[in-house]
Amino acid sequence: MMAVTMYQVNLLLCLPLLTIQETTFPSSGTGDGMFTSSADLQGLLYTESELVNKLNEYVQEETERIESLKKLVKEYEALRDNAFESGEKFVGNPLNSFLLIKKLTSDWKTVQNLIQNSVGEKFVANLTEQRDNFVLRWPSDEDLNGAATGLMRLQDTYRLDTDSLSRGILNGQDIGPTLSAHDCFELGRQTYNNGDYYHTTIWMEQAMKLYNEEIEKTISKADILEYLAFSAYMSGNIRRALKLTNEMLDLHPDHPRGWGNKQYYEQTLKKKGASYQKRGEDGLGDADETVNVLKERQKREDDLGEERVHYEQLCRGEEFITDEERSKLMCRYSTGKHLYLLIGPVKEEEVYLNPRIVIYHDIVTDNEIETIKSLATPRFKRATVQNYKTGELETANYRISKTAWLKEEEHEHVANVYDRTNQITGLNMETSEELQVSNYGIGGHYEPHFDFARREEKNAFASLGTGNRIATLLIYESDVEQGGATVFPHLGIALWPKKGTAAFWYNLFQNGEGDDLTRHAACPVLAGTKWVSNFWIHERGQEFTRPCSSDPFV
Repeated sequence: MMAVTMYQVNLLLCLPLLTIQETTFPSSGTGDGMFTSSADLQGLLYTESELVNKLNEYVQEETERIESLKKLVKEYEALRDNAFESGEKFVGNPLNSFLLIKKLTSDWKTVQNLIQNSVGEKFVANLTEQRDNFVLRWPSDEDLNGAATGLMRLQDTYRLDTDSLSRGILNGQDIGPTLSAHDCFELGRQTYNNGDYYHTTIWMEQAMKLYNEEIEKTISKADILEYLAFSAYMSGNIRRALKLTNEMLDLHPDHPRGWGNKQYYEQTLKKKGASYQKRGEDGLGDADETVNVLKERQKREDDLGEERVHYEQLCRGEEFITDEERSKLMCRYSTGKHLYLLIGPVKEEEVYLNPRIVIYHDIVTDNEIETIKSLATPRFKRATVQNYKTGELETANYRISKTAWLKEEEHEHVANVYDRTNQITGLNMETSEELQVSNYGIGGHYEPHFDFARREEKNAFASLGTGNRIATLLIYESDVEQGGATVFPHLGIALWPKKGTAAFWYNLFQNGEGDDLTRHAACPVLAGTKWVSNFWIHERGQEFTRPCSSDPFV
């Protein structure tokens, strides 16, 4: 968790050098000094009067600056106090996480502009030095963009209403905080930078709505109108872009880009032989057009394709496994593959039969989980995927999380997890990849994928020399308030995180071919924090536990 603590900022008032233009006063002209003539002294009264006026103007500006700074400090303090009080739940709220990063990026630039004097520059330099020496962790503009993109992913996946989301309501639950008009503007600005004009429009419109409700304005109306106009133009609606630009110029006639944009939009209409008033369907839009959310949602889903639509459907809890299939599922005490489990069997729950996917309950203790988290956290790096052409690991937008790897010998608690996996599954852990620990941030997810390497991925796992990934054990190390399910789009099932449980399935048939039905995905976390660990267990060493077969159906 990152936070800025500001207790007091002592600002030295540096009076500007006042350049007083030469004024003609009655003078002896002898150079003997003004003090020698009452006429000269009388002239100085004008200078003194102007000095008082300039000083009052300066004090007024400084007072306004200090009041603005005090207001910003209170906002930072409120965020800090809320974070300390809420603990891990604070960053589990996607709105809090976005606002935290925004406070330390775009809002921080406003603070810097307010403290540009000798004392303020020293203060900023001190923070910069601490950042450079890794004493303070500081987000970048890329982090702000990633946070905004994550929120848009949550909005799309879980079909969240823009107005409700801006007021801190997720799926009917009031989890706070509320967003200001400026916060909504920043979300719209980030999505505009990403070329996402649909989200730009709906968040700029929400910014306008909140602007009209705000007593103390957090953003200018002209700024909102400019982005709405840009977005309308980029979406092909020239008439609406022109209308919004005209509204902006009414408010801000000396806007630096307004008149140029207005002229460009008018010329574009003229070149197309069109007028401002729409006559028929000419592809240039309607000045009064509004966003049809349902229409845009359907258009998006048509573009996504069936698998992605099923993925998001399952993330929302809309499973489509049949009642007949569900009626065949059973729960039992399993003795696994080790004598030790004869006296301490594990609770096994079937969630699908073919392929067989099971959940083992209460197989990892709280102490073991805390050890795994504490060992993994300092090593976290952005999660990677394997390039199927080169075999190299690389980051990808379809997998957003941070991961670390733990060896069996690092701690007794980690070794316990390795041993328990062997006892339950009977699989040889010597050819398993190390225990991978993952933590998901704002909108963190992993889109539909296979754990095994397909035939065309000839370089995958070649460096390991242990064959393909025969099986996966996925351990849930936290409860998640909303979202974060593991879903199987081709089976219609969703596995919901429950601390201490683990899901297990075979990725390969016994003839070594991959089972396409095991394609799965990690849904974005809507509220709460998600920690998981997993083993990817390989083929080598499993010859006696799971013998090969030429039958393609086993």
